[in-house]
Amino acid sequence: MLNGLNAIVTGSTSGIGLGVAKVLAAKGANLVINGFGDADAIEKERAGLESDFGIKAVYSDADMSKPDQIAAMVDLCASSFGSVDILVNNAGIQHTDPVEQFPAEKWHAILAINLSSAFFSIQAALPHMRAKGYGRIINIGSAHGLVASANKSAYVAAKHGVVGLSKVVALETAGSGITCNTICPGWVHTPLVQKQIEAMADDQNISVEAATDKLLCAKQPSGQFVTPDQIGSLAAFLCSPAAAQITGIALPIDGGWTAQ
Repeated sequence: MLNGLNAIVTGSTSGIGLGVAKVLAAKGANLVINGFGDADAIEKERAGLESDFGIKAVYSDADMSKPDQIAAMVDLCASSFGSVDILVNNAGIQHTDPVEQFPAEKWHAILAINLSSAFFSIQAALPHMRAKGYGRIINIGSAHGLVASANKSAYVAAKHGVVGLSKVVALETAGSGITCNTICPGWVHTPLVQKQIEAMADDQNISVEAATDKLLCAKQPSGQFVTPDQIGSLAAFLCSPAAAQITGIALPIDGGWTAQ
């Protein structure tokens, strides 16, 4: 479905980003993967994408808080493959604290990684997409881009910002062959969420299993995690011709979280 298209997926060395990258590769897209982690593990994932799916994959170590490195990552896609067709902005970090106790440095870091990086990636990618008359921009938001939870001021603000940014980009690119949408997952069993589960278990002196059930049941009526593969499949659909007129929307994939 995506043969001949070239994609960037930020924050794709683990979790949701890696799941999205694998689905896009399975559909035939070449990839720029990005993220932090052990160099040998990242190379194993990069080589695995090529061998498992018969596509080309390169790695960018761009720091998503630095606009010049983001621009270099986009240029790497264009120079390696000839075009920038798909951009998935997935990189994200988290910190929880009440507003009065929220560290300033955490606020700035979360806004930089979760929101500003999407803006700078889009800004760098759009000229390539306009030149080709085709582009798919997919921002990975969150249920927290649509509703709020206590102690997550920076994350909720950033994800609401991503939803708004997507709408602006959709309006500015309408009719050009470029679309921009936000996927809003609920709980996904990523390393980021596992840390929250373990913190809850410690704070409340309960088992990790009990904390997992408590976390799910508090928000997600299905009682089941969303999977990275499901998010990747939705992203792939948004890249398809069938989604050519889907732009500027936020698509929850949250087990009923935001239906409440």
